[in-house]
Amino acid sequence: MSNQTQFCEFILLGLSEQHLSQQVLFGLSCSLYLIGCLGNLLTILAIISDPYLHSPMYFFLSNLSLLDICFTSTTIPKMLLNHLCGHTTISSSACLVQMYFFITFGAADSILLSAMAYDRYLAICCPLHYMTIMSILRCTLLVAVPWILANCISMVHTILMTRLSFCTNRIPHFFCDLNALIKLSCSDTQVNEMLVLVLGGSVVLVPYVFIMASYTPIAVAVWKVPSARGKWKAFSTCGSHLCVVSLFYGTIIGVYFNPASTHTTHSDMAATVMYTMVTPMLNPFIYSLRNRDLKSALRKLLSENHFANCL
Repeated sequence: MSNQTQFCEFILLGLSEQHLSQQVLFGLSCSLYLIGCLGNLLTILAIISDPYLHSPMYFFLSNLSLLDICFTSTTIPKMLLNHLCGHTTISSSACLVQMYFFITFGAADSILLSAMAYDRYLAICCPLHYMTIMSILRCTLLVAVPWILANCISMVHTILMTRLSFCTNRIPHFFCDLNALIKLSCSDTQVNEMLVLVLGGSVVLVPYVFIMASYTPIAVAVWKVPSARGKWKAFSTCGSHLCVVSLFYGTIIGVYFNPASTHTTHSDMAATVMYTMVTPMLNPFIYSLRNRDLKSALRKLLSENHFANCL
């Protein structure tokens, strides 16, 4: 019990302790972050600026892009700043704030992906009733509910984290990750670990199963498309969506839902990089650049005439 301490600040050990690796990872992280933010920001602006894109599907896509920007901005800028300034500390209060928003944006992202899958299911399998079902009120609820649930779940984890004492203040990660903080604690973390599984399952496993289930009737409907070209295009689009979704959920499940004995710092770090940097960067390319209407809106947005008219 004498080793248990309440620290005023934590030390983030980062992605690597080797100087050469740090330089490479800094450049890679910065590139992924800037590309992801730019792609998601352009997606949002294109959807807002084009009246033809004011439909449920693009409403969800713009919210996903906003969440991706917020999700990556919770952790990556702090990591880059620490590298540039040469210090790796973060105050305990800032650590809790970072953890709170990381869980909030990550959980909301996960639930919203299931809402988008539901939207695609209705559009493809129930096209005649689509506009009736996907009213403005329902679309608003499908976006608001993820935010509300995610904030509630994050608040529970954050409050429970304030009750823990820690044996060390050295976090073997590049941000204040929930699992990493639990492992540093000398207190009884049984409740924390149980809630990671219970609450995490509700925002990760349930949406993932729902998405996979919704794509089954979608695949059946696409298979019935008479045109071979149309069938290939639809399968290509659905396949790319499922690849990104599987990468996002698969790495999260690997980090938070595998037995602790199978975890290593390097494997957890690699998996975290995938869902915090890579998938948010891929989303605008997978969901946007494969969409003809959105590509047209992006070209219009980036054209000189458009900016001239704005001025």
